[in-house]
Amino acid sequence: MGDTTEKKHAFRLEDVPVTIGTDYPKPFDSVADGREKRKVGDHVGLSGYGINIVTLPPGSASAQRHWHEKEEEFTCILEGELVLVTEDGEETVTSGMMMGFPAGYENGHHLVNRSAGNAVYMEIGTRCLDEVCHYPDIDLKYVGRDGVETFFHKDGTPYPSE
Repeated sequence: MGDTTEKKHAFRLEDVPVTIGTDYPKPFDSVADGREKRKVGDHVGLSGYGINIVTLPPGSASAQRHWHEKEEEFTCILEGELVLVTEDGEETVTSGMMMGFPAGYENGHHLVNRSAGNAVYMEIGTRCLDEVCHYPDIDLKYVGRDGVETFFHKDGTPYPSE
């Protein structure tokens, strides 16, 4: 989340540190191999919602297909071509297209780069200290309580911390 230290209001994207991949437990982390995320909202101290600029190389996905109970997500494709995968099927999304996913909408989604080049998108999402995220295709459930994040099997058994 954001902090209260003094931040510059204007900055360049390259000033923001890059995070590679995800924090999913193995083997679920490999879906986003090569994904580069820059937490631009954190960079300026935003705390009510997160804003990230994400670069997906060919063959990588944004995340495992998922949906949130409390958090809302909005995505805008800035460059390239991606495939939006939901329970409704697949849809090609390109530069300038936008998507929204309301909280509690039980239709898992993710983006996959099946093109030959990198794709870049902006994701914006509300932040909730208490959140549950469901992954319909795999044995995974995320639970955040009071800022503590834990991954569980669907039967409630926690994944080991790495």
